[in-house]
Amino acid sequence: MTSRNERFLLKAILPRVSRSFYLTLAVLPSRISKQIGLAYLFARAADTIADTGHIDREARVLCLQQLKAQFLRESLNWHEIQAVQTMMAPLQPHQGERALLEQLDVCFHMFQAFEEADQREIRELLPQLIEGMEMDLKAFPGETPEHLTALSSMAELDHYTYAVAGCVGVFWTNLLCRHIPRIRRQWDLEAKRRLGIRFGKGLQLTNILRDLPRDLRRGRCYIPFAALEEVGVQPRDLLDPNTLPRVRPILQKLVGITLAHLDQGWFYTLSIPRREIRLRLACMWPILIALRTLHLLTTSHNLLDPAVSLKISRLEVYRILVITTLTGGCGSVGTAYWGHFRKAIG
Repeated sequence: MTSRNERFLLKAILPRVSRSFYLTLAVLPSRISKQIGLAYLFARAADTIADTGHIDREARVLCLQQLKAQFLRESLNWHEIQAVQTMMAPLQPHQGERALLEQLDVCFHMFQAFEEADQREIRELLPQLIEGMEMDLKAFPGETPEHLTALSSMAELDHYTYAVAGCVGVFWTNLLCRHIPRIRRQWDLEAKRRLGIRFGKGLQLTNILRDLPRDLRRGRCYIPFAALEEVGVQPRDLLDPNTLPRVRPILQKLVGITLAHLDQGWFYTLSIPRREIRLRLACMWPILIALRTLHLLTTSHNLLDPAVSLKISRLEVYRILVITTLTGGCGSVGTAYWGHFRKAIG
């Protein structure tokens, strides 16, 4: 794997796929940035395959299984990798995602150049993430409001948030402990893995709440059917914004669960040694943005209305980045911001 190809993947394709993640990647120490960046690209490629609505679900599931198999086997099957590229890349309207799938084989060459221990971490992570995506395709049979289906229980929701985000906390923690000596000496690995899982779940639940109106119109209701049944609401009722007062108790419960996870994620962030400024910033940015997003959700009077934007402004994102960067990831400054919005949410 040449350095030129690495630059192409991480500095050309990745920003076109996700600018926000690229900012996080850019601040990470070089000892772990390539591993985390490549894992993200693999995950984004799988997510793109899962969301390709131009072909039937069986074909998408087959491609996901072919991709997952590359991480479960000892050797790569280049024929299967190329088959996934040939089928999926031309169907992508998003230029960055199309470029990513066209370069999927390059991603695997880069993967092969990693140390065996780093390869093992990625091999353990990606099958779990892809299983979460397969769970999406199997749990939600259609992609329109007419096919709207809900997850069955809070336990299923918790399993889903682990599969698509919580497991990333384990991967992230393992890499930090392996490659950052100061962290390896100071951290209790098992305890930090548990916090990392909570961190990931909190971020994912924030996304679920933020994207609720849009997901409902894609046939996906992540609010469990059992919880809706308790207040006499069917998944299809959530398509009407006027249903909001009836489901507020459920949403408040989900916000409480999300906050509890994010609290643990904040402990995780502050446990990063102060001298590891870049690592602190890489954790501070997503969790502070998530908390501010959650605050916006709890103050919205139109949470079920798809016409209402539930994302914080780009200006506020930049404000978070600038303040935390200029103060060198200072825990007291970040905690002041955290405490202000944490108290406002409840």
